[in-house]
Amino acid sequence: MRVGIIGATGYGGAELLRLLKHHPHISEVVLYTSSKEGMNINESYPHLMSIYEQELKAINLDSINDEVDAVFFATPPGFSAEWSEAIAGTGCQVIDLSGDLRIKDPKTYELWYQREAASSALINKAVYGLTEWNREAIRSANIVANPGCYPTATLLGLAPLLTNKLVDVDSIIIDAKSGTSGAGRSPSAITHYSEMNENFKAYQINKHKHIPEIEQQLHKWDNDLSFVTFQPHLVPMVRGIMSTMYMKAKKETSEQELRELYQTVYGNERFVRVRRQGEFPATKEVYGSNYCDIGLTYDERTGRITVVSVIDNVVKGASGQAIQNFNVMNGFTEEAGLTLVPMYP
Repeated sequence: MRVGIIGATGYGGAELLRLLKHHPHISEVVLYTSSKEGMNINESYPHLMSIYEQELKAINLDSINDEVDAVFFATPPGFSAEWSEAIAGTGCQVIDLSGDLRIKDPKTYELWYQREAASSALINKAVYGLTEWNREAIRSANIVANPGCYPTATLLGLAPLLTNKLVDVDSIIIDAKSGTSGAGRSPSAITHYSEMNENFKAYQINKHKHIPEIEQQLHKWDNDLSFVTFQPHLVPMVRGIMSTMYMKAKKETSEQELRELYQTVYGNERFVRVRRQGEFPATKEVYGSNYCDIGLTYDERTGRITVVSVIDNVVKGASGQAIQNFNVMNGFTEEAGLTLVPMYP
């Protein structure tokens, strides 16, 4: 197949290029732009020299369906809302990494993203791409809304408990940390080296735009849930997300019982690994891979469950999951192009 990337000069686009190079079913990658037509991708990413020798080209709705079979939107918010429906209308599959199509209620989107929402018709066509939990709908989708990085780690960690209604949903606290690549490539004060080196900071307290996405999906699994406490932090590393989640169990349980549940739920999943008893994952252990590693425990003294979930935010939290969804949409094996071993150390 031939695929297009819109937004190839961002970190998500560059990671798509790295992963698609290893995809056995991709014959060509076409790079599109709205503002940098004619620029060679090597001018933005010299590490791609002799690997991708290609100029960015303008989007042309009259010809795009003849050029590619699917399009990945690795763009800032707003762009996909404007272009996805038209591109899908030409017959191309659309996988949106931007967040424009994740929130089903337009008013909620506009409140948290502070911009106009996509049309309701487009939002309703988009299937939420949390692959392990929405595989059947993704299989027949033409437009997929790829989950955010924080929601991916968080939702995969909480799903077995919420779908089985094992926790007091009002007690859920999500304490999440991310590397600076999650903020994108454009420089900002919050990710400036002098600000982040040897530093650790909470940000967007009670107002991070991934909160409604997390709540939307958790509510589908347990409709008693309305709100969660979610707090992200930036740590001085490039890649990685760790979501540590605390919640009260509805009834007395045990670590062994919980571990057996997670192993049953995720036992056949290619990219979710449940750690052995007493083991908790670190971000470095999934670096550069599409894995989500999960560790968990139960505190008999407090009756609280703790779940630790880690991903590489640029891979499983963005481009890797997008390719995983692309594979499901087209009937390929889910691991096609994604069998890279984590980089360590």
